Amino acid sequence: MSSRKLDQLYRQVIMDHYKNPRNKGELPDSNVTIDMNNPTCGDEIHLHLKIEGDKIVEAKFTGSGCSISMASASMMTESVVGYTEKEALLMSKRFSEMVQGHEHEPVDENGDVEALSGVAKFPARIKCATLSWKAMEKAIYEKESR
Repeated sequence: MSSRKLDQLYRQVIMDHYKNPRNKGELPDSNVTIDMNNPTCGDEIHLHLKIEGDKIVEAKFTGSGCSISMASASMMTESVVGYTEKEALLMSKRFSEMVQGHEHEPVDENGDVEALSGVAKFPARIKCATLSWKAMEKAIYEKESR
């Protein structure tokens, strides 16, 4: 597949997650909730995780922001459910490497997350893409510190 067609496909995946976000909404029985924002551009996320033992069993978010931040939140919540906290943190590390343009292992099995690899070409958008992932990391660390 040509680079141009791949870019177009990735744009379609990002816009699909932005217009039809997965896991958007409140999670009344969450046991970890984190609010984070990106003061540079105004993106904000309210992440709700339900963690049983060390496994993320449900993830939802609310918030507002640009297409990159909201699509990334949608993709992140799809990616981490069913995985342990340690596995989710590894996914976040790989995601961060990817959006910074570094070599990385695949982030998840779903593959949609790879659509955000083009963010590396726009350094100002990296914080938009990583906001929800950083919120997930913070949620896990705060849960562990309790």
